Formats: sequence, structure tokens, C-alpha cells
Amino acid sequence: MPAPKKSLFAQVLPDITPLRASREFRLLTLSGAVTMIGSFVVMVALPLQIWQLTGSYMAVGMMSLAEFVPMVVCGLWGGALAASLARRAIILWCEAGLALSAAALTVNALLPEPRLWVLYVVGALNVGVGCLQRPSMESLIPQVVEHDQLSAAAVLTGLRWNVGAITVPAFGGWLVAAHGPAVAYGLDAACFLVSLVMLRRIGSHRPAEDAAPASLQSLLEGVRYAVGRKDLMGTYLVDIAAMLFAMSTALFPALAEQYGAESATGLLYSAGAVGSLIASLTGRWTARVHRQGMGVIVAAGVWGAAVGLAALIPGFWALFACLALAGAADMISGVFRSTIWNQTIPHEMRGRLAGIELLSYSSGPMLGNSRASLMAQLGGARFSLGAGGLLCVAAVAGLAAALPSFRRYDARTDEHAVAERARRAAAAGA
Repeated sequence: MPAPKKSLFAQVLPDITPLRASREFRLLTLSGAVTMIGSFVVMVALPLQIWQLTGSYMAVGMMSLAEFVPMVVCGLWGGALAASLARRAIILWCEAGLALSAAALTVNALLPEPRLWVLYVVGALNVGVGCLQRPSMESLIPQVVEHDQLSAAAVLTGLRWNVGAITVPAFGGWLVAAHGPAVAYGLDAACFLVSLVMLRRIGSHRPAEDAAPASLQSLLEGVRYAVGRKDLMGTYLVDIAAMLFAMSTALFPALAEQYGAESATGLLYSAGAVGSLIASLTGRWTARVHRQGMGVIVAAGVWGAAVGLAALIPGFWALFACLALAGAADMISGVFRSTIWNQTIPHEMRGRLAGIELLSYSSGPMLGNSRASLMAQLGGARFSLGAGGLLCVAAVAGLAAALPSFRRYDARTDEHAVAERARRAAAAGA
């Protein structure tokens, strides 16, 4: 008897099976939702406070440069730690450190004259601790979610992020305008403490008995593995290029001021998440796509085109709509990249590769915001948006031509995807 045909909504709406089937995935999702509230508030509060103190594009953009080095060092080292130590301990210690850094920002904001250097130093430390933690968090997903549910888990993770990214930045902009940045930073600290209580309930997930200890050698092994796989390099390079040339969130405080809508700064930070949420809610179709490499290329090209279009269309809400389209494209790219990573990387390499993945999707936005600030200083915010979008489309097209194996990637036939699928099936049978 043939299986009943699913309704259109059932075919399109997200598959919540990972949440039903995995207690630990539910805990990770819930704790992430809590910390996301404080983190998105600070995402608006920090650049807005710098802008209020300096009125300088470059001062805002320098925040990304200050965060870059700790992101690179701690991201790689966090991947090595995730491969060699109990991931629960790493996650809990880092969560406590993030709460302390938020408390330090709160104290600085309460001073009669807040120190600008504290924003850079503590902001950089905050990024460093977060990057130590992220590989352990992300490398848990393939361990607590079934292999055939990883694409659905990626969509659900993106959905959680997007719901927060839509609602919280606008709230954060209002909170800073109405009550000052100290309240925003204090809320962030409280969220991390609540999340810490939740994360204490996850399992230890100790590394494999033959796991290599955290060392420079283990880091280099992970790098060599990634470089040797052109499909993985394609996911990294295309995303870095897209973010480097078209990421422009450092321009949002200035753009809102130009439109006479400074209190609506948070809305611009939410715009991309509106599009991402729509893509997440209708993202079940991504599980039926097997050519994820081509999917990443197309989505990254649409991202750049939407940012370039934002420079040409006048009006605040037209700008908002273009940024929303860009966010939808970025979400689809992220789902395809995450699926390639989780379905093809061997368990023993997962922690180290999570650190490299963190660099790929974090370095681009940081460098991109610095690029956007510099170009805005030279030619204005709209010039920076338009030129960045065009450069993004050109760079993605060039990488697509230069990486034919990434362009032709197919999860049904790729040797790494087939091998990992067989390993998971054997482990389940045992």
C-alpha cells in the first residue's frame, strides 16, 4: 500500500523530528535561544555605543579588526580541544567566561565616562571565548542527531537563530536608546547564567579513545585534511568571499541616521533575519537537494546581488527589503554548507574541522565590516554597499569556475558522504 501523500505544508514546513527524537538537541536549542537574546542585544549595543562615543565609521569597523585575531587563534584551538577533551566541560567553562565578559561591559557602561578601549578589549575577549566554545557546540550535533536528520537539524538551528535575529535587535536598539547600554550588557550576562544551568544537563560526550591530544600537530592535521578536500574548501572560500565583499552591518548605525531613523537601527540588523526566517520556515525542500555545492554558489551570488541592489533603491523600507532578500540567500547557503560538513566529515576529524568552519563563516563578516567601513569612509555608505555587492558576485563566479569539483558535488555519489553514511549505519547496527 503506497504511503499517504504529504500535504503541501508538510512538504515545505521544517521537519521537527530532531527535536522530538533527541533530548540533547532540545537542550542545545533551548540554551541557544536564551543566550541568543542577550547576544543579539549586544550585537546592536556595542557598535551603537562606539558610534555614540566617536561618530566614526572607522571606529565602528575597528571593532571587527579587534575581534579578528582572537577569533582565528581561539577558533582553531577550540577545534583541537573539541577533538581531544570532554565537550561538556569546554562548553560550561566558556559559558561562564562569556557571562563574566558581559558583566565587565556592564561595569564600563555604568562609568561616568565609559572607556572606548574597554569595548575593544572585552569585545575581543568575548569573541575569543565564544570561538573556543563554538566547535564543541557544533561538533555535538552529528553525535546527538541521526545522520538522515542533519539537514533538518540545520534548518531548525537556522530557524531558532532567525526568530531571535528578527525580534531581538529591534528590541536591543530600543533598549539602548531608552535605558542605555549598561542594561543591554546586564541582560546578556543574565542570559548566559540561565543558559549555564541548562547546559549542565547535557552529557559529557568524551572524545574517542584514540583521539589526538590538542596540539599544533593535531591542528595541522585538520588543516591538511580540509585543504585536501576541494568540496570543503569550496564551502569555506565561497562564504568568505561573499562575506568579505558584501557584509555591511558596520554601516547600519550611519544608514539609520541618514534616514532620520536612529531609533530604528535595530530594524536594519533584523532585516537579514526576516528573510532568513522565511527561508527557514519554507526550508524543508533543502533536504531534497543533492547538489549542495551548486546551491551554495547560487545562494552566495543572490546574497551579493541583493546587497548591491540595496545601494540603488531609495527609501528605508526598500533597503530593509533588499537586506531581507540577502538574509534569505545567506540562510540557504548556510544550510547547504552545514549539510556538506555534517554528512561527509569523519567523526575523528569533526572537532578540528568545526574550528576551521568557524573561521570560514566568522572571518568573512569581520573582515567584511572593516572593508565596508573603509569604503564608506572613502565614498559613503551607499558606495560601500553597491561596490561590495558587485565585488561579491564577481568573486563567487570566479570561485565557481576555479573549483569544478565543488560545483559538481553530489551527496548521492560523493565518496566521503557514502563512507560516512555507511559508518553511521554500522554504528547503529552495533
